[in-house]
Amino acid sequence: MSYPSLDLERELLKTHRLVIGIDEVGRGALAGPVAVGAFGLNGEGLDSMPADLRDSKLVTEKRRAPLALEVAKWGQPSVGYAEVEVIETKGINFALQKAALSALENFDLTEAIVLLDGSHNWLGDIGIEVRVIVKADRDCGSVSGGAISAKVERDSLMTKLAQGFPAYGWEGNKGYSSSSHIAALRQIG
Repeated sequence: MSYPSLDLERELLKTHRLVIGIDEVGRGALAGPVAVGAFGLNGEGLDSMPADLRDSKLVTEKRRAPLALEVAKWGQPSVGYAEVEVIETKGINFALQKAALSALENFDLTEAIVLLDGSHNWLGDIGIEVRVIVKADRDCGSVSGGAISAKVERDSLMTKLAQGFPAYGWEGNKGYSSSSHIAALRQIG
């Protein structure tokens, strides 16, 4: 099992006031919004990372919500959304940027740096340095914090939305592709 470290954050906090780790959730879903989690870490949090924090895809559903509470005590999480209509009309990269900018509104970006999970900068020019890091959700604690926060919030939203659309099973599949979700789409649309 791979756990993230704060090695990069520790180094960056020597020259920056705040490191903000960013990851997206819901990009591959068939239903629901895309969510972007941003997690702000300053020097005070370097010695208190939750011990079992890791990439949200590697944390069991039962453990995610309690871990998100630990993450919220550890630093500053923020989640932004872009609705399905934005994804469909403007495209996924525009939607991701919109969601990220919404999440970033909760931070003072003075002397901040962003660590962005992925292989390209879908965030664009936001006036501060953005470092794109493949597998940052696995390797960087701040990005794992953003990922867990976004995953828990989006999953909770999809569970609530499922009440209005029970045939799709969103309370279980969270809008992602599953055999029952595909069958419901074929039958109902």
